[in-house]
Amino acid sequence: MTASPDALALVAVAARAASDKLADDIVAFDVSDQLVITDAFVICSAANDRQVVAIVDAIEERARIELGQKPVRREGDRDARWVLLDFVDVVVHVQHVEERVYYSLERIWKDCPVIALPADVVTGAGLRHGAAGGAR
Repeated sequence: MTASPDALALVAVAARAASDKLADDIVAFDVSDQLVITDAFVICSAANDRQVVAIVDAIEERARIELGQKPVRREGDRDARWVLLDFVDVVVHVQHVEERVYYSLERIWKDCPVIALPADVVTGAGLRHGAAGGAR
């Protein structure tokens, strides 16, 4: 089984919204073969708590505006170190950089297929900080 077209559309919207708010290391995994409760995970990180909240708010807003979807659950707002948006078919994890390194979700889901993100999604801090030729 693979992620549904609706899930893939939500992955693209979430990734774009995260990228627009300068999220780092945006990745998506098709977890549909491993989990029956969701099709895909989107994982990204932010440098500070305020940016975590800004990314989460942007994803939630864009999903509502572009796809008419809102999460059934939003967890982790109080500390803003790891906020989870559960859209049922897609679960979005926005983590502070330190939590991202510590929990290493990519390592846990490394056997799942990676979902290709839209070409306009910037997925790494190096592109913003000059490592690949300048700011975005």
